[in-house]
Amino acid sequence: MADDMVLRAQRFVNETYGDRIGMTVTEDGVTGWNTMYALTRALQYELGISALSNNFGPTTLSVLGSKYPTLNASTVPSADFCRIIQSGLYCKGYDGGEIDGIYNSRVEAAMAKLKANMGVDAAFPGSDLTPKVFKGLLNMDAYVTVNSGSETIRSIQQWLNGQYVGRQDFFIIPCDGHHSRDVAKSMLFAVQYALGMADGVANGVFGPGTRAGLKEHTVSTGSAGVWVQLFSAAMVLNQWPVAFTGSYTSALATAVGDFQSFAALPVTGKGDFSTWASLLVSYGDQERSGAACDGVTMITDARARSLKAAGITYVGRYLINPSTKSLPEKEIQPGELQTIADNGLRCFPIYQTYGRDASGFSYAAGRSDAQAAVNAALDHGFKSGTRIFFAVDFDALDYQVTDDVLPHFKGIQDAIADDGNRYRIGVYGPRNVCTRVAEAGHSTASFVSDMSSGFSGNFGYPLPPDWAYDQIVTRDIGSGDGALNIDIDVASGRDTGQGSFDAPRTLKADTLLSAGVVSSMQTDVGTYMESIGFPLDGGTKTYQHWKCFQSTVVDHDELITELSQRYNMRKALIQASAYWEMRHIGIEDESKDALVITTYNTTGKFIESSTGIGQCRGITAAWAWNYCISRGYTTGSVTDPGSDDALYSIWKKLYDDEEFDLRTVCMVHLWDSEGKPGGDHDEDPLRSMRLDYTQSEIFEILRRYQGFGDQAESDNVYRMGLYQIMEKYNSISRNS
Repeated sequence: MADDMVLRAQRFVNETYGDRIGMTVTEDGVTGWNTMYALTRALQYELGISALSNNFGPTTLSVLGSKYPTLNASTVPSADFCRIIQSGLYCKGYDGGEIDGIYNSRVEAAMAKLKANMGVDAAFPGSDLTPKVFKGLLNMDAYVTVNSGSETIRSIQQWLNGQYVGRQDFFIIPCDGHHSRDVAKSMLFAVQYALGMADGVANGVFGPGTRAGLKEHTVSTGSAGVWVQLFSAAMVLNQWPVAFTGSYTSALATAVGDFQSFAALPVTGKGDFSTWASLLVSYGDQERSGAACDGVTMITDARARSLKAAGITYVGRYLINPSTKSLPEKEIQPGELQTIADNGLRCFPIYQTYGRDASGFSYAAGRSDAQAAVNAALDHGFKSGTRIFFAVDFDALDYQVTDDVLPHFKGIQDAIADDGNRYRIGVYGPRNVCTRVAEAGHSTASFVSDMSSGFSGNFGYPLPPDWAYDQIVTRDIGSGDGALNIDIDVASGRDTGQGSFDAPRTLKADTLLSAGVVSSMQTDVGTYMESIGFPLDGGTKTYQHWKCFQSTVVDHDELITELSQRYNMRKALIQASAYWEMRHIGIEDESKDALVITTYNTTGKFIESSTGIGQCRGITAAWAWNYCISRGYTTGSVTDPGSDDALYSIWKKLYDDEEFDLRTVCMVHLWDSEGKPGGDHDEDPLRSMRLDYTQSEIFEILRRYQGFGDQAESDNVYRMGLYQIMEKYNSISRNS
């Protein structure tokens, strides 16, 4: 909601400093980071700092402390300097007077209230403004509870501020009742100060000195003082229902035992090192053993023996390897699951393509990933009921979880449901991702990437309630043939993987679609297309779903099967490309077709345009067919790409003949796989066409059919989902 005094503050900073500080702010009466940045720059300008910055950093703090260690009615250097203070107060929700440049009684009262809310009124009594308080004034931190914040957490935040604000590297943290990255780091500073670390040594990092010190500071029933305060604070910040206290009572000991049980720690009821570590940093005590692991190397008999010797029962392995360029054993290898079972181990499957930034996550990508995971799980022999952990392997900020990750997992959930819920859904990722995906109802257990302790989604977030595996450290184990590098995972028992498996599906050529799958395939394809905005009745496009499916899948199944077998090409590549293009045909495409025909018939000139159910250009068809003829993939007459008559002839054949269209889709895929040599946009060749293409190779083949550029890349996410559904039913048919 707009505030008149915030609006006045924005007008002041724009009118007084806009040109001087290199920025202006929107005058909307709403406090935001840009307003705070502008006020920070204005302060730097007044301090004589030449290199202005949005950051209230060490230089600003040092110069401010040197020139004005305390600011009040007597020491504020100018009216505009005072107006910066007054504007900051209004942006923080305090009464800053009339923004008149006078450090009057209203400003003094507001300053005293601000410091009390920060918890630093004892350290900085009165109404003077000190440098660290000024730094806290010009940011977006709240010092009162917001969004249902906890009063207990707020009391901890205020206590930390009051206790340690005088230390060199400790800065005022929010007092909003919510745990956060800044609060978590302040706890590490507080522990280091309690250990006696000097300024410049204490750094807020859970390093060897901090670990060694904590091992000497176990707290238990009867303990009292600052160490109990810090320990109980850590329990509260991890959302455990205890009081913030300086006395280690029997009630606290009971709660600690409950936490230890939840976190799979030895249940002692004491604040020992392992418990301290689990409360302060996501990976906890990295000297712990874990009953689970995950890795990118094949489990052989020798490696299985090494795992068992290390106390490991559960092994996380990847369903696919999106690329053959690295980590050749990342995907589960032939015979590996049987080796795991024969050695008394159990396997939990992980699905990951790349997933290292938000751009790879969307509803459509989720549906595609889910179906690809189902196909891969069936290929490897995972039984119904297995939980597949879908990876979010990047530091997703909270807004990215909302905008990208949650829709992605809704897509996964919908696709798994459409498949009959034969597999369960797990999520791998930082704590915040795992918690929010579970709370949205999209997953049933979490595999937590706690090794990435610096992730914003880990630092300051508690261990998710549904955690199944907690990834804490990378280790080398075994020797000789049994040597391997693995990530150690603590196991809670919520997931136990699988200890026996169906026979893996062998790599086979495609066959005719089984009669029993056609109806289900048509329904699933239609449901998927509806989910991404293509209604069954065609909507604004020319053809309804049933007609496209009939033309590109059913009517020519014998031809598509023959092409697939001849060229070692999955049928779904041909079906998906042709169906996708036909579903996109609209009135504008039909008008272009009519124009091409009319123009040629009246002038003899050929106008290039896409046509037919595969929406292929004449020149593209010519290049693809010419290349395939030159390689002996097919026979026929070479088309002169410089001849209007020749191009119109092949274009008209695309326009008239669905079978030729589908053959052309196949020729284009072969040409694309070898880099489009001779075309207008050569690309790197892939491996020659084969049945065991990786996910990245399939993506490239489908993308290259559409073309190149951002649009082709983004559309291809949807094409991949379509491919996976079609591949599902082709797989059922060839394995029946």
